[in-house]
Amino acid sequence: MDFQSLLDQYECKACVMSVEVFPDGKYGNIRVAAGNRAHAEEIKMIRGYAFENGMPYEACFPPNLNFEDFCYRSAIGKQQLHAYVDIPQMGLWLEMYLLPLASDKENVGYCLYSYNVAPKADTGTMSDVSHEVSSAVLNSCIKLYRSEDFEACIREVIDDIRDICGARRCCILIVDEEKRDCHVVADSEREGYTPSRPKEKMNKDFYDTVESWKDTLDGSTCLIIKNEQDMETIRERNPRWHASLMRATVETLVLFPLKYDGRLLGYIWASNFDVENTVKIKGVLELATFFIASKIANYMLLQRLEVLSTMDLLTGAKNRNAMNNRVLEFDSPTFQKPKTLGVIFADLNGLKQTNDNKGHGAGDGMLKKSVAILRQVFVDEEIYRAGGDEFVLISLDCTEEYLKERIDKLREVCEADAEISFSVGYCFDDGEQLDLRHAMSIADRRMYEDKDRFYQAFPEKKYR
Repeated sequence: MDFQSLLDQYECKACVMSVEVFPDGKYGNIRVAAGNRAHAEEIKMIRGYAFENGMPYEACFPPNLNFEDFCYRSAIGKQQLHAYVDIPQMGLWLEMYLLPLASDKENVGYCLYSYNVAPKADTGTMSDVSHEVSSAVLNSCIKLYRSEDFEACIREVIDDIRDICGARRCCILIVDEEKRDCHVVADSEREGYTPSRPKEKMNKDFYDTVESWKDTLDGSTCLIIKNEQDMETIRERNPRWHASLMRATVETLVLFPLKYDGRLLGYIWASNFDVENTVKIKGVLELATFFIASKIANYMLLQRLEVLSTMDLLTGAKNRNAMNNRVLEFDSPTFQKPKTLGVIFADLNGLKQTNDNKGHGAGDGMLKKSVAILRQVFVDEEIYRAGGDEFVLISLDCTEEYLKERIDKLREVCEADAEISFSVGYCFDDGEQLDLRHAMSIADRRMYEDKDRFYQAFPEKKYR
């Protein structure tokens, strides 16, 4: 067919895509049957070589299962399609239109592909979606900002998205690439379905699988598995994950990365979704991920600020502000108090001498090492840096024998270390009073008594 005459009428970038189809409905080769001058110039600029009619589409555009699906839907399914997508591997945004064309071949379909390339996203174009998609996203994502309870609102949204997708299961997973960890923050399942891997198991053990999704996505903004042909592509790209999907009886899957300011926050996916609505589902998730990622980024920032406000940045122990909050919590009438309470004051000996003789860098190293030792001995206790060289440890539902045993262990560890030693005082409250302030006062007094004994034994370390 003479497509060139048609294309020559287009001043924007345009080409004709050909899609080979087999009797079973699967597609084969996808080619750029013909292109106009603007298309040829674009390929020359981006790819660095001359365009020729009949090229495999991969010679012109990045290989992408979603693009292949769009070409198939338009050329074979006779659908008119519009999409606006990010091409991260090329640093470009692409707006594309696909219109079905008549074909004179039984096993080949054609569609007109017109596209526009830009270096950054256009918010006006991005928001230009169908009423059905925009309404679904708006009705769902407005819930993200309706409540201060992050987990509650994100659960509502994931329920909505699962319903929109007609999926068996829908999840939002947060990823920590530094710690190589991940966890599910929202999980929605169809009634009666029991997942083979519940959300509690999607943690460090699941991280290797999650990490492999980057290569499987291969630069695409999403992954859509809608049939056996797509699943076979996944088997070739990621056999280990494919085996996991088979064990979970996953037949179809849509997977979107959640990114904010160029940083990967996690993923959202829906399994065994309604394939008939693939285009709508893609549009909904494409738009919804912007709102969800923004909400997650804000939540993670607030969490980090909360941690920083209660953490001693030098040692990693909790700071005095956190300790004061803990004391106030004990004073609250709604606080469920433990049965017993143990408080330990541990004052680092010789810090001033180290600072004066070796410098504050050495003193900082001494403080870090002291907290490492405290963590080694007091594994389950809350550790607070109450002052420059003073630490407070709180133990809930403990016994006095346990406290004495841990203090003896601390002295044993310090005796084997030539640098670190503590003056220690403790108080055990068996539940009769259960007064944290009172227990801290007693432990503090006893610590100073132990400190006096230390300086009597080592007078040269006092005030130096």
